[in-house]
Amino acid sequence: MQNQNMNLAIAELEMPAHDARKRRRGLGSHRRLLAIGDESILRRPLLAFFASTRCPGDVILRIYDAARELREAGVPVIGGFHTPMEKECLDLLLRGTQPVVVCPARSLHGMRIPAAWKPAISAGRLLLLSPFAERHRRITAELSVERNRLVAQLAAEIFVAHAPSGTKTEDLCREFVAQGRSLHAFDLPSNVSLIALGAQPLAPKHVSRIISDGRIPMSRVAP
Repeated sequence: MQNQNMNLAIAELEMPAHDARKRRRGLGSHRRLLAIGDESILRRPLLAFFASTRCPGDVILRIYDAARELREAGVPVIGGFHTPMEKECLDLLLRGTQPVVVCPARSLHGMRIPAAWKPAISAGRLLLLSPFAERHRRITAELSVERNRLVAQLAAEIFVAHAPSGTKTEDLCREFVAQGRSLHAFDLPSNVSLIALGAQPLAPKHVSRIISDGRIPMSRVAP
């Protein structure tokens, strides 16, 4: 059995300055990240998952179906997993075996890790990742926006289940589209504004087909 204390230790990672993809997309300036878990997950193509705090019923049903589909297909997923439906999605994903990256909108220092996450961390399939220094121990709206930019930065593709008009999530989607990112959303009446913004409409049972190959080199900071 692996040493759980070792697995839960905080490591510092560095994002190389020559990461051309990050520079080209202009998705943020984070050079160093704090991590708990197996950072090699970041070398796999990740699907970013976002869902607004309030989702209509048709979107909620699709999210449950999409989470099961991603779990069964073994697609690596990255997200903040903070809103109610994001948490539901994470719960379903952790019942599978595919890698998951959780990015809290706060520092990892002093963070209470849920007991349900620890087996996945020890198994090397759950990674906690944060760009925030030790002083940021409370989640704020500003940190959440910056966290969402990091999630998009590290992802090969972006999937937004729902982003109501006039919300910060929609503002971020507009930012991603302007930067040339490939954005996907459920093809539902509830997402008309999101699709008009530039999101590619997604048919049922097609969420697991979004991901394309892509890698971001990461390296542990030398002591």
